[in-house]
Amino acid sequence: MELRVLRYFLAVTQERTISRAANILHLSQPTLSRQLSDLETELQVTLFERGSREITLTPAGRYLRERALILTQLADKTVQNLQTQSPIISGSLDIGAGESQGMRRIMHLISNLQADYPGIQLHLHSGDDANVKDQLANGQLDFGVIIGEQPLTHYHALKLPERDRWGVILPKTHPLAQQTHITPLDLRHQPLLISQQAAQSHQFADWWRNVASQIQLRGTYNLIYNAQLTVGDGPTLVLGLDQLVNVGPDSPVTFRPLSPEMTAPITVIWSRQQSLSPVARLFLQRLRASLPD
Repeated sequence: MELRVLRYFLAVTQERTISRAANILHLSQPTLSRQLSDLETELQVTLFERGSREITLTPAGRYLRERALILTQLADKTVQNLQTQSPIISGSLDIGAGESQGMRRIMHLISNLQADYPGIQLHLHSGDDANVKDQLANGQLDFGVIIGEQPLTHYHALKLPERDRWGVILPKTHPLAQQTHITPLDLRHQPLLISQQAAQSHQFADWWRNVASQIQLRGTYNLIYNAQLTVGDGPTLVLGLDQLVNVGPDSPVTFRPLSPEMTAPITVIWSRQQSLSPVARLFLQRLRASLPD
């Protein structure tokens, strides 16, 4: 399975017809059709359902498209990094992260890094910890930023001094907004949204304690921006992290921390199995230098 043919396959999936893809690739239509047919024969699957106007992907075709995107992006990045092994550092830096105020340190560092080395390109990939770890395993990422206590035996890890603080996002008109902190008793019978990651790891099990049976979880979210929109449109409250939502004078919502306090560590991780590029090594060097002893 050659990268060249995978790029042909991706072009066809994007253009939806072999004729348009052939024009873009500067190939004859019979040549491109033969390449795709040979690919199906090699893989022993049917990749396309050929219609009268456009082609659609089979389940096997959709799976190959996902993997082909990863493989071609990884190949392009590898070539780029190999071609920039020189004193003038350039290349791409891929970082996957959830929503966290700890990213301020990292983005400030990268801003300075790009000022010193304009040839460095940053690619940010948003996602929860499971997405970040999957992309690290696939070689799509150089580094991941994860939130909370987790086993990290398969990764190199560097813990940041910042910690994320949990609290409740609620309307400024809500009675609980008059309080400085929110306790488990305050949240009894209140409709709540909670982060998908926290729900799956039962992160609040100890915090709820005796009132767990009276907590009304209405659903989960993985992006706090979308979740906080529900606060202004109804009675739902959102359990989320501090400093991720606008709570300024013009905002209808506010943030109140939990009591007892709940915080989460922020950790930068990278694979033990893959070598770092010159750009990634420079980033790691500066990140370490930015941390207190």
